[in-house]
Amino acid sequence: MALTRKNHDLDSESIMKTISHAEQPREEWRAGVETRMQVSAANGALQLCIFEQWVAPAMGAPTHSHPVEEVLSVVTGEAEIWIDDESAVLIGGQSLVVPANRKHGFRNVGSETLHVYAVLASSFFEATFDDREPVRRWLPLA
Repeated sequence: MALTRKNHDLDSESIMKTISHAEQPREEWRAGVETRMQVSAANGALQLCIFEQWVAPAMGAPTHSHPVEEVLSVVTGEAEIWIDDESAVLIGGQSLVVPANRKHGFRNVGSETLHVYAVLASSFFEATFDDREPVRRWLPLA
């Protein structure tokens, strides 16, 4: 007997869905930054998205904000991460919780590729850079 979602419009679909990350492509989001979106609304998530990034030395993510909380975890390398006017250097095995709507960013301050793992409390990626319109990616399937 298959497990099913309860209390959702998709109650006839199985909740058991394996996602093979090795088959997911890496995308170049900006120079020196490759991203693999592992889990999002685009492949069935309802409340979070999980992605990883590989960042060349001296590269990173410019200051931005998300309307939801984010957890940034350094897998390998060294990252300077800032939230508003505070900053810290994180190394492999360390994480930082970024509160919703707080301006933050990071850069690789090491000499090797930085590998970062991120989780957003939303099923799709939304970020606002300065006063521009928000960027939205990996939206729910139509």
